[in-house]
Amino acid sequence: MSDQIKHECGIAMIRLRKPLQYYIDKYNTPLYAANRLYVLMQKQINRGQDGAGVANIKINTCPGTRYISRYRSIESDAVTNIFGKIAKKFKKAKKVGTQEDLENADWIKENIAFSGEVWLGHLRYGTHGENSIETCHPFLRQNNWRSRNLVMAGNFNMTNVEELFGNLVKLGQHPKEKTDTVTVMEKIGHFLDEENQRIFDKYRGLPNKDITEYIEQELDVARILRRSCRDFDGGYAMAGLIGNGASFVVRDPIGIRPAYYYADDEIVVIASEKPPIKTAFNIEYSAIKEIQPGHALIVNKDGSYGEFEILPPKEKKSCSFERIYFSRGTDPDIYQERKKLGRALVPQILKAIDFDVKNTVFSYIPNTAETSFYGMIEGLEDYLCTKRKEVLLEGKPHLDDLEELLSFRPRVEKLVAKDVKLRTFITNDNDRDVMVSNVYDTTYEVIRPGLDTIVVIDDSIVRGTTLEKSILTTLDKLNPKRIIIVSSAPQIRFPDCYGIDMSKMKEFIAFRGAVALLKERGQDYVLDQVKDKCLAYPNAQENFVKEIYANFTDQEISDKIAQIITSDTIKAEVTVIYQTVANLNLACPDHLGDWYFTGNFPTHGGMKVVNRAFLNYMEGKGVRAY
Repeated sequence: MSDQIKHECGIAMIRLRKPLQYYIDKYNTPLYAANRLYVLMQKQINRGQDGAGVANIKINTCPGTRYISRYRSIESDAVTNIFGKIAKKFKKAKKVGTQEDLENADWIKENIAFSGEVWLGHLRYGTHGENSIETCHPFLRQNNWRSRNLVMAGNFNMTNVEELFGNLVKLGQHPKEKTDTVTVMEKIGHFLDEENQRIFDKYRGLPNKDITEYIEQELDVARILRRSCRDFDGGYAMAGLIGNGASFVVRDPIGIRPAYYYADDEIVVIASEKPPIKTAFNIEYSAIKEIQPGHALIVNKDGSYGEFEILPPKEKKSCSFERIYFSRGTDPDIYQERKKLGRALVPQILKAIDFDVKNTVFSYIPNTAETSFYGMIEGLEDYLCTKRKEVLLEGKPHLDDLEELLSFRPRVEKLVAKDVKLRTFITNDNDRDVMVSNVYDTTYEVIRPGLDTIVVIDDSIVRGTTLEKSILTTLDKLNPKRIIIVSSAPQIRFPDCYGIDMSKMKEFIAFRGAVALLKERGQDYVLDQVKDKCLAYPNAQENFVKEIYANFTDQEISDKIAQIITSDTIKAEVTVIYQTVANLNLACPDHLGDWYFTGNFPTHGGMKVVNRAFLNYMEGKGVRAY
């Protein structure tokens, strides 16, 4: 993606289903789970580089023994930093324990932190707010009763934080922050407390120590989550550890945020993506399951587990950006979907180049667009194969013509390379633009000046800033006849409120294009009409912003975008091609969350957010809309 955006975080959880001694004996290390969690988190580093955190819980420790451990870091290599600290705990233990001690699970759990059976890891992308240790997950809600402790981390954003905060106040709480993370944790924590009290009342009269044991055994996690999640509005995959050793991952009823798991008689493992699970445990992809929308995977204190319905599932609208860009392309399904996205663009590309493949060079913007580029080239090869058949069936070409016909292939070159991260600290605007324009470099002497057309595919175009300031300038140095920028994603027209850092209307190049067209055609009044509706109906379940785009065809907006990103210094003709929503849905049929393209938000809160985002734009407010 040429325009970098922050997006959905990553979670990883491991639960050992057998006593720690089993893993020491079988794998010759007490760090079996820690090592696997490290791999899970490193293989999801694409999901969060602003910070990381790890929490661990020991099951059935004696009173007086610390049983919850947590490290968080915002270092540049946070994951390695955290696991380096954990490793030091075990290295220090070698100085005080014998070799026999270091092979004894009971001694290890009593003397070394991060030696428990339940692990939770989180990778953070800060979509808003400051980046500090305090903002890193996992969060911890502490209590002197083991079964009232709650550790939480998640991949989520709530659209109705104000409402949830108000509900907590009505319950009598005094939340310390008005953020979705704290609000969600306190909501679940409240019903965790009530569940503890419910079981306590059931056994009232027995010795309190005995009641504590009953509570830890009978805690109904599914009941807690059903009561907690019923008024959540947003996209979420939330992971939690309870102090008694139970754990869970709950997913929103629309399936916006991803969560996958694998379980056998030794472990239960959960992650935001499938490839990390495959790599960490060397298992078949077919063994990895998806947690169903509206369900929670719950692992009880005794190690038993199951998937339970928490909220009635709705029509599944998984985030399609996961498939286009965010998730690792090594997932076999995602790999094929991205190739299909590239292939689907071929008819539009051929039309744009007037079917002149011979005088066109095809390339991509590194490196996440590479897979869709392969699909595009395969589609071009199929087109050429069809044309060869037509020529051969129509007549007998001369031998020289036949050789050229059979050997001809699309011209493929790597034209765009991201060179270095140049600091743009120079205060003069003109000098800064020069610095930005040199972030990308190009390959010279492969384009025939004034003759060749360049087609470059990107996986999405959000703001268009990098295209305008850097990539187009770089490609224009090659003196091509035309430059065609192709996006494997449709036009991003609306904000996201479920995790992606796309919340301000003015930042979308498609919105800028539509507004420019309105002004050119004397239809500015449409903006005021939409504003009036947003003000008059703040709780409406209708996206009024759609009316701005309804005045134009997709092509008209694409043409205007091409004009906006083409500076006066660009000599080549510039064209922009976007994927169609129909082809996106065909390529990713099981992941139809396309609200940023269509404006069809899947929750009530999403509809409120888009209208509020437009009001912010009209009122000149540079704040997020939720």
